[in-house]
Amino acid sequence: MEKTLDVAVVGNVGIDTNIYLYGNEIDFSVEANFTQNIDYLGQAGGYASRGYHRQGKRTAFIGHVGDDYSGRFIRDVFEKDGIDTTALFIDPSGTARSVNFMYPDGRRKNFYDGKGHMTLTPDPQTCRDVLSRARLAHFNLPNWARELLPAARESGTLIACDLQDVVRVDDPYRRDFIEYADFLFFSAANYPNPMPLIQQFWQVNPRCIIVSGMGARGCALGSHGKIEFFPVVDMPEAVIDTNGAGDGLAVGFLTSHVLEGRGLHESILRGQITARYTCTQKASSDALITSEQVDAFYKEMG
Repeated sequence: MEKTLDVAVVGNVGIDTNIYLYGNEIDFSVEANFTQNIDYLGQAGGYASRGYHRQGKRTAFIGHVGDDYSGRFIRDVFEKDGIDTTALFIDPSGTARSVNFMYPDGRRKNFYDGKGHMTLTPDPQTCRDVLSRARLAHFNLPNWARELLPAARESGTLIACDLQDVVRVDDPYRRDFIEYADFLFFSAANYPNPMPLIQQFWQVNPRCIIVSGMGARGCALGSHGKIEFFPVVDMPEAVIDTNGAGDGLAVGFLTSHVLEGRGLHESILRGQITARYTCTQKASSDALITSEQVDAFYKEMG
């Protein structure tokens, strides 16, 4: 089938509520804390889909929303963006939600409600048709997504999987995603050094290229048995919100390397630029970085 899509994002999209603290911590000694609370379209599927779209890529989303106000809002935003919603199904449990307690330096504590994602089963033929039209399939981690990994492989579509914040390397929930990935992404938020994790992932899948986001410490790249570290990039705008940063790293890297054919090192920097720019957006996926902006920052930093 003709590849009429650049990327199909497979994952969860939902509404995030960011709760911005005016102090440095929650005061649990009193009943009420005064905060700024903002709702917006977020989560990994939302950030990734809108991120590819902002960089000019033909994008489809495979996932679920509820038959509720939030679900209709998300569907409307995607369709206005021009994101293909052929495989945007209904979750009877409602639209996924996240609550993020935000600290002044941009750090967060996330409380995630994925609604029915552990038991949902997407329509296989519709998903297979969308995946077969895409050059790249970008998988996040809802339980139902693992059912689509074989279809993506059979269609000849390259597979990228984002494991997000890994707690245990031998986590059986993530095993299928690791085995199928051509490109593997994960956050090293729970580990001071991602090198042992990369090496253990290679024991499961030695062919994959691995990128680890390390937050303020930069990122790591594992390819062809070699692990390299890259310092964090600097921008004049302050870090105010780290939601979506890992998605930005993956979108920027994959756009550059897979969809535009650039080398690994240039693509790492473009991924870091995309991630860092995301951190300047307060509770919003509406104004993610464009390809022109990435090019401009790359000329300054590259």
